[in-house]
Amino acid sequence: MKDLLKDFEVPPKNSSEAALRRWRKLCTIVLNPRRRFRMIANLEKRSEAEQQKLKIKEKIRVALIVQKAALQFIDAAGPPDYKLSDEIREAKFGIEPDELASIVHGHDIKRLKLHGGVEGIAEKVTVSLDEGVLSENISTRQKIYGFNRYTEKPPRNFWMFVWDALQDLTLIILMICAVISIGVGLATEGWPKGVYDGAGILLSIILVVLVTAISDYRQSLQFRDLDREKKKIFVQVTRDRCRQQVSIYDLVVGDVVHLGIGDQVPADGLFISGYSLQIDESIRDGSAKMLVSAVGMRTEWGKLMETLNEGGEDETPLQVKLNGVATIIGKIGLTFAVVTFLILTVRFLIDKALQNDFTNWSSTDALTLLDYFATAVTIIVVAVPEGLPLAVTLSLSFAMKQLMNKRALVRHLSACETMGSASCICTDKTGTLTTNHMVVNKIWICEKIKNIGGNENKNFDELEISESFVSILQRAIFLNSSAEVVKNENGRNSILGTPTETALLEFGLFLNGDHDSYRRQSKILKVEPFNSDRKRMSVLVTFPDGRTQAFCKGAPEIVLQMCEKVVDCNGKLVHLSEERARNITEAINGFTLDALRTLCFAVKDADETLNENSIPCSGYTLIAVFGIKDPVRPGVKEAVQTCLAAGITVRMVTGDNINTAKAIAKECGILTADGIAIEGPEFSSKSLDEIRDIIPNIQVMARSKPSDKLNFVTHLRNMYGEVVAVTGDGTNDAPALRQSDIGLAMGIAGTEVAKENADVIIMDDNFATIVNVAKWGRAVYINIQKFVQFQLTVNVVALIINFASACISGSAPLTAVQLLWVNMIMDTLGALALATEPPNDALMKRPPVPRGASFITKPMWRNIIGQSIYQLIVLGVLNFDGKQLLGITGSDATIVLNTVIFNSFVFCQVFNEINSRYIEKINIFRGMFSSWIFTGVIVATVAFQVVIVEYLGTFASTVPLSWQLWLHCILIGSVSLIVGVILKCIPVESAHVKPKHHDGYDALPSGPELA
Repeated sequence: MKDLLKDFEVPPKNSSEAALRRWRKLCTIVLNPRRRFRMIANLEKRSEAEQQKLKIKEKIRVALIVQKAALQFIDAAGPPDYKLSDEIREAKFGIEPDELASIVHGHDIKRLKLHGGVEGIAEKVTVSLDEGVLSENISTRQKIYGFNRYTEKPPRNFWMFVWDALQDLTLIILMICAVISIGVGLATEGWPKGVYDGAGILLSIILVVLVTAISDYRQSLQFRDLDREKKKIFVQVTRDRCRQQVSIYDLVVGDVVHLGIGDQVPADGLFISGYSLQIDESIRDGSAKMLVSAVGMRTEWGKLMETLNEGGEDETPLQVKLNGVATIIGKIGLTFAVVTFLILTVRFLIDKALQNDFTNWSSTDALTLLDYFATAVTIIVVAVPEGLPLAVTLSLSFAMKQLMNKRALVRHLSACETMGSASCICTDKTGTLTTNHMVVNKIWICEKIKNIGGNENKNFDELEISESFVSILQRAIFLNSSAEVVKNENGRNSILGTPTETALLEFGLFLNGDHDSYRRQSKILKVEPFNSDRKRMSVLVTFPDGRTQAFCKGAPEIVLQMCEKVVDCNGKLVHLSEERARNITEAINGFTLDALRTLCFAVKDADETLNENSIPCSGYTLIAVFGIKDPVRPGVKEAVQTCLAAGITVRMVTGDNINTAKAIAKECGILTADGIAIEGPEFSSKSLDEIRDIIPNIQVMARSKPSDKLNFVTHLRNMYGEVVAVTGDGTNDAPALRQSDIGLAMGIAGTEVAKENADVIIMDDNFATIVNVAKWGRAVYINIQKFVQFQLTVNVVALIINFASACISGSAPLTAVQLLWVNMIMDTLGALALATEPPNDALMKRPPVPRGASFITKPMWRNIIGQSIYQLIVLGVLNFDGKQLLGITGSDATIVLNTVIFNSFVFCQVFNEINSRYIEKINIFRGMFSSWIFTGVIVATVAFQVVIVEYLGTFASTVPLSWQLWLHCILIGSVSLIVGVILKCIPVESAHVKPKHHDGYDALPSGPELA
């Protein structure tokens, strides 16, 4: 037994794992009753077998992984997993639209490589990256790959606006009253007499609804047209071997698009070439060429534009304010209506009780109570001035349309009304005050000043510049430029770029330079584009002979600090000593005093060890200083004077040299003797107390960065409560445009980023257009004031006359149908007449409305109260003593008198509408007939009134009047004109408190024109 157990002896401690494992195996076998008497297996062999099995499994697993990877590689290396449709093959394209779009959408670099990269994609869409798309293929591309348009929601049709107008609760109640009236009338009086009252109310409701719907529908069409204008964006493309400008909606797959700073990326595409590119749905920095790979709804742009298609404008601040006024007046009207109904009903019940007829009720009694209720509801309709928001929208939309014709695109409704309160305009110089058509006027070179006077007036030989130096200058101009010389559609050379770059390239061509040759014979390694922070542009270029040079151009104060040498009068390189630097600075100052923009050009032979991704910032050689002329626009000085007369301070904010800025500002009439010209960095370095002291007198800010402009605008608004309008054209101007009260972007020179952040786009980049925007903004404000004055007068008179009559006589002289007609005159037609009055010159001879000023002014209250008192007295006398005064007798005397009251009331509103054309002016007829809308509304109102009184009496509860009574009604109404003259002679405190301007300008003119 001992011999059998010797192999299973296990030491109690530190036994090997194998020994312990054998012992456990043995115990398992021996203790198992079913296996106890079986032969004991050799455990060592079993262990070896298990190890061998594990090794085999591991080898199989590794083999499977290798095979799987090989299959995936083979699958990836093969052709894409799709087939070309017959349509694609017939069009001779090599890629499906969805496949092409998915490359950019999924950022799928592998798939792009499988198609041969950008060049392979270009080949498959049959386009040359150098020559672009051919015009004859555009229709085929649009058919296969789609149009660059997005799905638009269908416009709301006219009947939708009718439905909206019918949702008015008071109109619904009136319709119910009309239906009940028809039912009761048919039961009591039969057909057709029984339906007259109810039908009259229904016809009036239909007329109100139609007029409202037509007005709203026309406005929606206007806003849709303006929205379409806002979305017009143009990009540069290469087509038919030349550069062209096309709308983004005309882009097709295969187009080669050229993008610069601030341009929006209008479609999905593949990067071809570019430098210093920073992109975030628009080009933030650098420039690039892209190959359009997807258009329309296949692009991220299309999906974004679809979300922007919701339309609709937020309410403007004035609309919000007037909605509050309307709510208050509506509550007052509701109170009057309820009290009027209760008084009429109680008097009716008392009369029945006094006649001992309280227990006998007829359908006529029910009809009387129903008429009382309809009258009360109609009082609410008249009292609620829903025309106030309508007037704002109507006036703004009319102004927007007129401004569009004057080259200003208003992107946000609120900007138009805010511009009317603008007290300060911070304007750029280049392109806004000047023509933006630049030419090289003078050049400092080899320590000499050469007068160019425009390239067309000089010959190259007259400049007396050595050919070797000309070659250096041409390289500096052509290679260090963001502009290009391209062939236009006529095959002629055309320069595409900013006006400054264009002027420099024109000068380079004037030197008999070959732009394309220099570009082909060199390779640009790196570019640092010009921006308002760097104030310079630098390039690193390598040439075929192995040389590498850096070229730099920019503001003199920046470039001069980077230079160590200069080319002297003998054409030799010499050290840039302090004396030479002083002479150069004097020459630059001379240029700036002549209102020339100055740019310094410098060159440096780059070190062999220099990293090709870095451009040196020192050790340059100054080779030239250019003086570029940008003439002041015609009419700018007059426009500035108009602003000053209107109490609008004009401040120039520019990146130019301070001397250049001062010279231009004086020429434009901006800078006065007491005005301050300051540089942006100096302004930003001052303390808040120092800024508070000097900011009212700052008229010119030169060498300003976008951050300086932003600080300036912020301090103007916060410290002095100025309503500030700011112009901008660059991407970096976006913060200042957003911060200002009114952002004005330039339509020609402005980037898409600037336009997107602006409230108004000045399509012609002209300062005079900005003045037009201010003028129309003031017109909007004053027109709405006129309408509010007119409408509140009607509200007061209609409410009090019906209420007083109900209290005293127990009946309302104005019926529901008549009140509905008055409501339409007051709301829709009144808004159409007064809210669309064109501006007059007197508007620009008054100071702007201060921020936070009361909208309803004291002169307005004077006119409202005065006219209301007159109308209430006259109509009250007619109501209670009209029969005797006018000699009205007979069985129908009451209805004749009520017709006279209604007619007189309407003519009072017609003449008061004429009165309201000017709040303070006595000559209210001035310019009246030049406003065809106003004249047309007045004539239409009178014509409809004649028809209602003479021919629709059955529905309107009127009877035809004799010519004598018509004359009386017209005379009563016309007296409103005399009352208006008397009221305007009553002195009240000026509605527009003259703001205190501490800007160095003369006092504003004053006089009777301030209406």
